[in-house]
Amino acid sequence: MADRPRSYLVLASQRSGSTLLVESLRATGIAGEPQEFFQYLPETGLSPQPRQWFAGVEDESILRLLPPLTPGSPSTETSEQWRERIRREGSSANGVWGGKLMWNQTPLLVDRVAGLPGRSGDGLRSAIVDVLGEEPVFVFVTRPDKVHQAVSFWRAVQTRVWRAPATRTFEDTAQYHAGGIAHLLRILREQEAGWRAWFHAESITPLEVNYRHLAADSSGAVGKVLLELGLDPSVAPHPVLERQADVRSNTWVERFFVDAAEQGLPV
Repeated sequence: MADRPRSYLVLASQRSGSTLLVESLRATGIAGEPQEFFQYLPETGLSPQPRQWFAGVEDESILRLLPPLTPGSPSTETSEQWRERIRREGSSANGVWGGKLMWNQTPLLVDRVAGLPGRSGDGLRSAIVDVLGEEPVFVFVTRPDKVHQAVSFWRAVQTRVWRAPATRTFEDTAQYHAGGIAHLLRILREQEAGWRAWFHAESITPLEVNYRHLAADSSGAVGKVLLELGLDPSVAPHPVLERQADVRSNTWVERFFVDAAEQGLPV
């Protein structure tokens, strides 16, 4: 149908399953080339580094487990060059665009769009439209079990491995730390609350994808997004990524609940 959007934006928080969804959509060949376009800090050209997630934390027992900062190089793109690149790199041959946006990245997006001419408004919704040229299908990926999500996040910031290949070729040297997990748990809860408050304020009803359903039936979740775009849901692929949750993660979750109760940490 001609009036359907030709773009979609996956809205999420880290370790929610959003990578599984966008990589599955990419694998269809007709649903854009979705990337996390809005994660890069203009002063470094890099995404937030592990230690930047712990700004203000002074506990050395946490900080010593995190890799050192990399300086990077400042971005030299103009706002218009930035927009053109995002539109080009996120599109598949049929003109469908896909991307992913985390709540912590929304200020970066709004700031970067401020340099574009002919702005339609000043808020986040206008920023998205001004980048894409239309209002996309909003797809919200949520993971109800935030402690599991925080454990996954804590492992990822230590190893810098954000997706599992078909064959594990890296050594997972991550170490358990209740304080590190609790810090990221608070961030993840704030991000979820931020998205839901924005949906309410803007009267947006996104296509919501629950992590549990996504993990159990990624093809079904992809098919729903394809239908919203007026595309054939039958091209949804079998799972393209291996789940990173394992016995170790489950053990850490159980241990965290015990430690949180003893140390008075919020869960």
